[in-house]
Amino acid sequence: MKKQVMLMMALVLIFSVFAAACGSKPGAGTTNNAAGGAAGKEEPKKALKIGATAGPYSDMVSKAIKPLMEKKGYTVEVVEFNDYVQPNKALAGGSLNANLFQHVLYLKKFAEDNKLDLKEVISVPTAPMGLYSKKFKSINDIKEGSTLTISNDAANLYRSLLLLQDIGLVKVKKDADPAKASEKDIEENPKKLNIKPLEAAQLPRTVDSSDLALVPGNFALAAKMDLTSALKLENMAENYRNVLVVNTKDIDSQMAKDLKETIQSKDFEKIMDEQFKGFSKPQWMTGK
Repeated sequence: MKKQVMLMMALVLIFSVFAAACGSKPGAGTTNNAAGGAAGKEEPKKALKIGATAGPYSDMVSKAIKPLMEKKGYTVEVVEFNDYVQPNKALAGGSLNANLFQHVLYLKKFAEDNKLDLKEVISVPTAPMGLYSKKFKSINDIKEGSTLTISNDAANLYRSLLLLQDIGLVKVKKDADPAKASEKDIEENPKKLNIKPLEAAQLPRTVDSSDLALVPGNFALAAKMDLTSALKLENMAENYRNVLVVNTKDIDSQMAKDLKETIQSKDFEKIMDEQFKGFSKPQWMTGK
């Protein structure tokens, strides 16, 4: 009896070893499925968050940068802001990968004041400041003593003065400080224009109530104004063009390289020409 039991146990053991050996053959069972699953698995897409102020620059990210970057395998989320402080702080804090809303002068001053390590990647087409009027059809029609509204913040005010000087309406003092500019920096005012500095956001509303209004491009677009209807658009200096910005540690990353390549592409320029009429192109784009 004892011999029969031992014989039965030996047979069970032999069967178990045989079954295990069969299950471990190459290409059999779960080992093959796992290998097949790993081989067929798609690489995860690269997530990217880009911050921009609401309006033309969030539109630029959404309509031009986002779809072109997605062709490169990225998933892009556009984060909108309503001020000029949080986009840089969010980028420095790591909740954004890049932002688009500011020119280089603002970037450098803000980064210095707030001890942030940020760097521009490339400039983009930018909505220029324009001189608008419902009263006059051309610069030559402007009458002596006409009322002119301009921005009261130094950066935009200095740009306003340069535009006025460019078309011969004023002469600006040579030692005027762009960071502290005011209407007192006007050296000559041959048409005796009545200049009224106001908050930049209010300027689009003054086009109807004043003779002339100098309106920064972003506020003009926010008010649904047609940039091409201006009597004169500014001859924009390169350091006033908006730039795409990343953390300095990412300036040589593949992400930054892909963003730059996207903005330099013919597809990007085509979208600018079709959907962002009146925007001033940077020198690298125009070849000037």
